[in-house]
Amino acid sequence: MRALQWLAQREHSRQELRDKLLRLLQRSAREAARAAAGEGGAQHGPDTDADVHGDPAVEVDAVLQWLEQHGHLSDARFTESRVHARQARFGNRRIQQELQQHGVTLDADARQALQQTELARAAEVWRRKYGGAAADAAGRVRQMRFMVGRGFSPDVVRRVIQAGGPAVDGSDTSTD
Repeated sequence: MRALQWLAQREHSRQELRDKLLRLLQRSAREAARAAAGEGGAQHGPDTDADVHGDPAVEVDAVLQWLEQHGHLSDARFTESRVHARQARFGNRRIQQELQQHGVTLDADARQALQQTELARAAEVWRRKYGGAAADAAGRVRQMRFMVGRGFSPDVVRRVIQAGGPAVDGSDTSTD
C-alpha cells in the first residue's frame, strides 16, 4: 500500500523505491521489537516477525516485481520525468549524476537529445541568472563556476560566457 502511495505522488526508480520500502520495514520491525520488549520481553521463538514474514528484501523485491508487471513502476518513465523536470535548470553531467544516484541511466537517444540542446539550455540558464556579460575576469570566472556547478560541460560554458549569451537557435554546432 505504501509503495502505491509513494508512486501516486511522483515517479520513483526501482532502486529508490526498494530502499524506501526496506527502511520502512526495518523501522516497523524495530518498533515491533520495542513494543514486544515493553510487553514482557522480546520473543525469541518461531513467532518473531523475521520467521513469520521471511527476508524483508525478498518481500520487497516481490512487491516491486508486481508493481512493474502491473505498470505502476517503470524506470523508463522515471528517467523521462526526471530529465523533463531537470533539463531547464541543469546540464547533462548533473542530470546523469542524479540518475545514477537513483540507479538508472540514460539511453543513447535521450543522451543525444540532451547533448544537442545543452548549448541552448546553458544560454537560457545563464541569461536568466545574469542577463549580461560580466564586467571583469573575476565576474566571468564566477559565472563559469556557477554554470559548471549546474552540470554544464566546460566547453559549453566557455562558449556561452565568451559569446555573452548569444541568441541560440536550439542547435549545438559542435561536431560529434
